[in-house]
Amino acid sequence: MLRLQHDSHRRLNPLTGEWVLVSPHRTSRPWQGQTEAKAEAAIPAYDPGCYLCPGNVRANGERNPAYEDVFAFTNDFAALLPNSPHDEIDNNGLIVARGEPGVCRVVCFSPRHDLTLSQMSVDEIEKVVTLWREEFQQLDQDPIVGAVQIFENRGAMMGASNPHPHCQIWATHSEPNELVKESARQRGYHAASGNCLLCDYLTLELEQEERIICANDGFVALVPFWATWPFETMLLPRRHLSALDAFDAEDSRALADMLSRITRCYDRLFETPFPYSMGFHQRPSDGDEHPHWHFHGHFYPPLLRSATIRKFMVGFELLGSPQRDITPESAAERLRHALLQV
Repeated sequence: MLRLQHDSHRRLNPLTGEWVLVSPHRTSRPWQGQTEAKAEAAIPAYDPGCYLCPGNVRANGERNPAYEDVFAFTNDFAALLPNSPHDEIDNNGLIVARGEPGVCRVVCFSPRHDLTLSQMSVDEIEKVVTLWREEFQQLDQDPIVGAVQIFENRGAMMGASNPHPHCQIWATHSEPNELVKESARQRGYHAASGNCLLCDYLTLELEQEERIICANDGFVALVPFWATWPFETMLLPRRHLSALDAFDAEDSRALADMLSRITRCYDRLFETPFPYSMGFHQRPSDGDEHPHWHFHGHFYPPLLRSATIRKFMVGFELLGSPQRDITPESAAERLRHALLQV
């Protein structure tokens, strides 16, 4: 009989249809690979050279206002431009390219250069969530936008070029790869069962309780059964919401509270500012209702064993499929313990 905590096995991600290899017996193997420098926590509250701090001049010559809480602007080095052509190149289906217009925005969480979500109050984070909702509503109505992706890269290990607390919003004309996969799987499940995939999944997780980290009246934070990264987590609303524009004031408050809890939990785990990439998946912006879509957040942190040892996706992961040693259940237990120490 398969023992999930002891035997090597594969787990299916129902959101993407992809598999992850789990090898619990490898957790005791020695590490002689690369180690990272521990994240430096000493950052000034204001940096005169930071292009995101209030009152400072950005690269395009514009000066930031003396903002006092949240601040959003169009990215000065946008990966997507609204006037990009829609032309297509197709050479026998082998050399294919399509123009991709879009909009890129930057959201500063705070005027303080030295803060992170884990150090901000729930009231302060709620203002960020409210601004995300406003940004989504505006971009959702833009005729060139087909999908809105909100994401944050925290820490130099995850490619953040500036420590000032901020995130990005990329509004693309086409649906990105991950959104296409998740949309197809949720649509298929809804067509076959009449139910929402993530609503049913959350019900199972709440019954089993093995992978739940914390919860409030509106949201649940858990390590998904199919998690790829060692301490990957997912945020799920208890009620069926397809996108940020369906949020009411209580939903925004509940999400802010959960973001505060999970980021503080991460920082406590290895006693370091925990790096991660996080973002929210929500319905496409194509004008359809998408009743199968369930809003959710993903946290993908790279740390594996300590503040200086990270997980590398190489070798078999690149050529075959993702693999993990620490089981999602063990990761959830460690995160719950870390949360108790906050």
